[in-house]
Amino acid sequence: MEIFLQQIINGLTLGSIYALVALGYTMVYGILGLINFAHGEVVMVGALVALSVIKALAASALPGPVVVLFGALVAVVVCMLLGGAIERVAYRPLRHAPRLAPLITAIGISILLQQLAMLFWGRNYHAFPPILPASPHSVFGASITDVQILVVVLAGLIMLGLTQLINRTRMGRAMRATAENPAIAQLMGVDINRVIALTFVMGSALAAVAGVMVSANYGIAHYHMGFMLGLKAFTAAVLGGIGNLPGAMLGGLLLGLIEALGAGYIGDLTGGFLGSHYQDVFAFAVLILVLVFRPSGLMGEKVSERA
Repeated sequence: MEIFLQQIINGLTLGSIYALVALGYTMVYGILGLINFAHGEVVMVGALVALSVIKALAASALPGPVVVLFGALVAVVVCMLLGGAIERVAYRPLRHAPRLAPLITAIGISILLQQLAMLFWGRNYHAFPPILPASPHSVFGASITDVQILVVVLAGLIMLGLTQLINRTRMGRAMRATAENPAIAQLMGVDINRVIALTFVMGSALAAVAGVMVSANYGIAHYHMGFMLGLKAFTAAVLGGIGNLPGAMLGGLLLGLIEALGAGYIGDLTGGFLGSHYQDVFAFAVLILVLVFRPSGLMGEKVSERA
């Protein structure tokens, strides 16, 4: 029972991170029908920028939590600028091109960001300083750290805030109108270029927060960390129903739980033949099963005719 509860805690923590990154994928896809495969690298940039700021301020007289908060804020700003630049330079000129062109461009941007990060921060793994005390709390025999609690609570608040913004604000209505039919939205006075750029900026801000979260949870950051995280978050978005915000949240949490439970019990299920380091198998097995049996995801997607 303790092992099961421990894996549930680990899965909720991991799933919260997946959900935040998956929201970036699903927001862009919902409006443009584009899979932004460079999104995982924006997560990586957020983590490494925050780490650089934290290290630069480590010798200052500021309290540790203030330093970390400042580093996270700088990372959010940098990633928002990066997301806006990617949309303006790489995707906007290809908005009406065949779908293969922006897909190849997204992969190219992903590789470019990885190589630039490697040149700037190097190939080595960087230790992320502890944000909160590392001493765990005991919950019915399982342990949970303050960082894990922070990740789950903060991710929940961000997802709730994003839902309210999309459903209850003027900009949210403009985003929903653009997703429904960009041509008609433009005729109704919606500046679709501004809406699309804002979507990239918002998704990049979520990616920066997710990057800080995953680095704080695992205690490391490196130039290649966004690749696998991005693929898993994409899997989560597909699982929940890409283009659907609640679906991305549900898919992220479910994928985190599936991966954590699989890692905890794969050794017993295979008689020790496979270890917990095969946990990635579960994520991509889920992707294959969803694409085969329910391509629209668990919560589906509203499909509309685009002009």
